[in-house]
Amino acid sequence: MYEVGSDTLFFPPRDIDPALLEAGRLLFARECRFVAGAATEAALPTEALPEVAFLGRSNVGKSSLINGLTGRRMLARTSNTPGRTRQINFFAFDGRLMLVDLPGYGYAAASKSAIAAWTRLVQHYLRCRTSLCRVCLLIDSRHGIKEPDRPVMALCDAAGLSFQIVLTKIDAVSSGARGDVAQAVAAELARHPAAHPEIHLTSAEQRLGLAALRATLAAVAQPALAEAAKAG
Repeated sequence: MYEVGSDTLFFPPRDIDPALLEAGRLLFARECRFVAGAATEAALPTEALPEVAFLGRSNVGKSSLINGLTGRRMLARTSNTPGRTRQINFFAFDGRLMLVDLPGYGYAAASKSAIAAWTRLVQHYLRCRTSLCRVCLLIDSRHGIKEPDRPVMALCDAAGLSFQIVLTKIDAVSSGARGDVAQAVAAELARHPAAHPEIHLTSAEQRLGLAALRATLAAVAQPALAEAAKAG
């Protein structure tokens, strides 16, 4: 079952091809394999699949969104303690796409030295990972873009790394406020050459926008073997 009024889950609003929705559903319904948890540069796994990384401020709802997106309650660990994710976690879907869960930035219940270490690791990953196709930059819809988000956007610009804003927790704001924050975010994105122009609106709590986001990620994935065989 797909979401009703899917055009309201994008900014600018648009409808989405049902075939893409189905492709996204199938991708995330199939095998998911934990590949690695990297706390150092040396522990990063071999680059083998297109990678999409999820990144955002601590407590932005990243783990809840990843769990909802993948339909697996404990794939990403959720906690009321900001900064719970302290390594880069890699998950392979259907042998076609690598979903990468990055540590949050901003406030975290950890030592300054630990925060500095994983910040360096994330920056190295974003700058140097050739298989990284897209960064999903999560922004809390209640607050919009904040100062800690801007260095990440600037890093993506400098690295020529495509990033796409995903607004989280839209169930916590009115429909009018959603539009206002989306417009404000879009205006700021216009100044960033690496920014994808389309914004996703999501709620892990109410499962809004998840099918649309799956469809977007399926478009980045390697073709399924059957599709590749037909193309050949």
